Amino acid sequence: MTNLKEALDAAPVQEADTPLSHSWLLGFDTETTGVAAGRDAIVSATLMLRDPQSAHDGDAVGTWIINPHRRMSPGASKVNGFTDAFLAQHGEEPVDAIERIAALIALAQSKRIPLLAYNAPFDVRMLAGDLDRWRLRPMDERLDGRTMLVVDPLLIDRSISRRSGRRTLEYTAEYYGVEPSGDFHDATADTIAAVDLIQPMTTLYPQVGHITLEGLMDWQRNAYATWRDSYNRWLAGRGKAPVRDNWL
Repeated sequence: MTNLKEALDAAPVQEADTPLSHSWLLGFDTETTGVAAGRDAIVSATLMLRDPQSAHDGDAVGTWIINPHRRMSPGASKVNGFTDAFLAQHGEEPVDAIERIAALIALAQSKRIPLLAYNAPFDVRMLAGDLDRWRLRPMDERLDGRTMLVVDPLLIDRSISRRSGRRTLEYTAEYYGVEPSGDFHDATADTIAAVDLIQPMTTLYPQVGHITLEGLMDWQRNAYATWRDSYNRWLAGRGKAPVRDNWL
């Protein structure tokens, strides 16, 4: 596979009116010590650049195993398989790894290549937490005040599909006919599966494929607000507290 930095250097600067169905994408996934951004930390990450014209054959991938210098929670360790001993022995130092990840994302953003992550707020906020922990430049400074372009297949699926059942990456991939390239809860396998969702989504739902990069963030924010209002009505009917957070 092509070196990720070289591939990003060679990638085109995309126009604002590029439709999602024709856009280059930078897939992103993390495995972490737990689920609390700012408290927990990234232990494994993958970035994968997808050229829409060449699909898998042209993918460029970067992977990292990171020593978080904090303990794995038992629950997270059970899911992703990482142990404190393994990370201490094989993980690279977080300052170096997190800096490289952030720099590559910023390079892609400078070319208007969106960052794609399934349930994107989790991975974006985990990265922000690690940048802050290690006193590295935050993403908004790296982007010179520009809004980060992000694609969230989970959010898109919740907006366009009325299917019932769970919406984990594993179940969503099965629904759209995406074959995994490895075990789920592996950062690389999850990244590839998440990026692979875009082709069937934009084929089945042309209105999604026609979303331009310029309108991408507003479309997703509006979709999230619509979903949140509907979900909160469901919660209220069961006497439960509403969801109050925003997407990105």
